[in-house]
Amino acid sequence: MLFPVYWMVNASLQPAGNTLRGGWFPLHPDLGGYATALRDQGRNLVTSLVVALGSAAFSLTLAAPAAYALTRLRPRGTDLVLLGVLVTQMVPGIVVADALYGAYSDLGLLNSHLGLVLADSTAGVPFAIVILRASMRTIPREIVDAARVDGAGSLRILRSVVLPLSTNALVTAAVFTFLFAWSDFLFALTLTTTETVRPITLGVYQYIGAHTTQWNAVMATAVLASVPAAVLLVVAQRHVTTAATDGALK
Repeated sequence: MLFPVYWMVNASLQPAGNTLRGGWFPLHPDLGGYATALRDQGRNLVTSLVVALGSAAFSLTLAAPAAYALTRLRPRGTDLVLLGVLVTQMVPGIVVADALYGAYSDLGLLNSHLGLVLADSTAGVPFAIVILRASMRTIPREIVDAARVDGAGSLRILRSVVLPLSTNALVTAAVFTFLFAWSDFLFALTLTTTETVRPITLGVYQYIGAHTTQWNAVMATAVLASVPAAVLLVVAQRHVTTAATDGALK
C-alpha cells in the first residue's frame, strides 16, 4: 500500500526524463525536480495553504457556536437542523460546484481565494458540527451549570468552559476540514479559470499534461503537496485520539 508513496519519492529524486529508466533506489539523488517544482508550483502551494487554513478557520468559527447551540440550548427544530446537516453530506460535490459557479459568476467570486474558502467550507462546516456536537455532549452538565451559577452567560460558557474542554474535537475538526480543502480538486477545477488562483491539486493535474518528459518534477510536486498534510496528521495525532473531556472532573 505504501509502495506508490515510495515510488513517488524515488522518482522525484531521479534525473529528468522517463522515470521508468530510474533505479529502484535513488543512489545518486538529483534535486533538480524539486527546484523545478518550486519554481513552477510554488505559487499554487501558497494558494492551497491560504485556502485550506481559511476554510478550517471559517468552518470552526461557524461550527463551534452552532454545535454548542444544538447541544446545550436545544432550540426548537434541533432535530430538523441536524437532519439537514447530515443531508448536506450526501449531496454530490458536482451538484454543489455547479450551483456555486452560477452564484459566483453573479457575485464576482470566481478565481478568488474567498470563493474557494467558502466553497470548501460547504463540506467542512457540516462535518465540524457533527464532530463538535458529539464532543460537547460528553461534557458533564455539572461543569456548565457551575459556570452559569457563577454568573457566566452562554457566550462566556462557550468561550471559557466548553471550547477548552473540546480542544481535541476542535483540533480533529480543524485537521479534517484542512484536509478537505487541501485535497479539493472539483471546486478548484470548476471555480477557477485562470492561473491567478490555482490550488496545488489543479496545478499537479495540469502539470502532468505539460511535463510528461519531466517526471521528476511532477513527482517532486506531488511530494511537496503531500508534506503539509502528512506533517499535520503526525502533529495532531495525539489530539485526534484523545478523549475531549479526559480529566475534566479531576
